[in-house]
Amino acid sequence: DVQLQASGGGLVQAGGSLRLSCAASGFTFDDYCLGWFRQAPGKEREGASWISSGDGRTYYADSVKGRFTMSSDSAKNTVYLQMNNLKPEDTAVYYCAGDSTVITSTVRLSSAYHNWGQGTLVTVSS
Repeated sequence: DVQLQASGGGLVQAGGSLRLSCAASGFTFDDYCLGWFRQAPGKEREGASWISSGDGRTYYADSVKGRFTMSSDSAKNTVYLQMNNLKPEDTAVYYCAGDSTVITSTVRLSSAYHNWGQGTLVTVSS
């Protein structure tokens, strides 16, 4: 079974940093597109960052570009999201997702992913 386990959330002051981790199992890591999505209270889920297995590139939403860095460690089957200069509007439950059927053109779409972790809460205080 495909499993994704996100961790690393917490409470941080504005301007601070957190690193989220997503441990993956049950699939060949390099064959999957992997993404970090987030959902704030009362809002729809939105994407933050993605790694495409097709072209190997990492993509970022405009709202996090320059502040967040997504990376992966194939040996550990783990993806990370380093979040710097956090803002109160970054407060959300963060989810990692993965799918082997996602292609580069759909990597930003949450509907393209069928495997999701349980989420980890990030709270940024002002």
